[in-house]
Amino acid sequence: MKKFHLHLISDSTGETVCSVARAAVVQFDGIDAEEHVWALVRTKTQMEKVLAGIEEHPGIVMYTLVGKELRDALQDGCAKMNVPCIPVLSRVIADLSAYLNMKISPQPGRQHELDEDYFSRVEAINFTLAHDDGQSTQNLNDADIILLGASRTSKSPTCVYLAYRGYRAANVPLVPGCPLPDSLLSVTKPLVVGLTISPDRLIQIRKNRLLALHENNETDYIDMDMVRKEIAEARRLFTRNIWPVIDVTRRSVEETAATIIQYYQQHRATLNTHIIT
Repeated sequence: MKKFHLHLISDSTGETVCSVARAAVVQFDGIDAEEHVWALVRTKTQMEKVLAGIEEHPGIVMYTLVGKELRDALQDGCAKMNVPCIPVLSRVIADLSAYLNMKISPQPGRQHELDEDYFSRVEAINFTLAHDDGQSTQNLNDADIILLGASRTSKSPTCVYLAYRGYRAANVPLVPGCPLPDSLLSVTKPLVVGLTISPDRLIQIRKNRLLALHENNETDYIDMDMVRKEIAEARRLFTRNIWPVIDVTRRSVEETAATIIQYYQQHRATLNTHIIT
């Protein structure tokens, strides 16, 4: 593994520069980036501490800084240390400015303003946490998206990711021998999506979970025949109800969520068509 230091600097939360950096780093095999995240850097004194940290652990620098004074200080400092300094948004903003024929209005953290979208995301997160793992099933029709799947098919993390994107997501586990809540079968507004996975992968995940809980007993939970039956029954349920199905065996949570959002947009378009007609 080729190891290197990666300094991620922002005058806001650091979310943007971290996301861009990680998306870029995963494109390379055999590397190990040690991240140093410097968030809320808004003063000269803070920038001096950042530069001292870079000098102590030289490596690639990526940043999102609005203020020209801080940008210049960082770029000058990196040039003296002969380390690369990459502005991750400058080209995007410049091209947008040229296309729109408008100047930007610099303001650190502007994307995190407490606007209506922000509070909608908070509401979505609260809803999702309250409807995790089959909780509060009496008002499932208030959800935007409902995920179904056997235990350990990444329902909860996918719902949390969707909630962060502003979608009110609930999930209901499929437990052998346990009936589905009546409220689920009567929903009219939400998109219902079934998650499935290969039996081999599911058993591996479940075994790791049991090890983490210091449980060593062999149970139906990790029995191959029972797991295959569990997955097959889930698929039959999805088919019977004409619910879209996503195989999460080789998908990340982000990839699964992106597919769900595409389904949701189609679902909303269909609902709106029915309302208009």
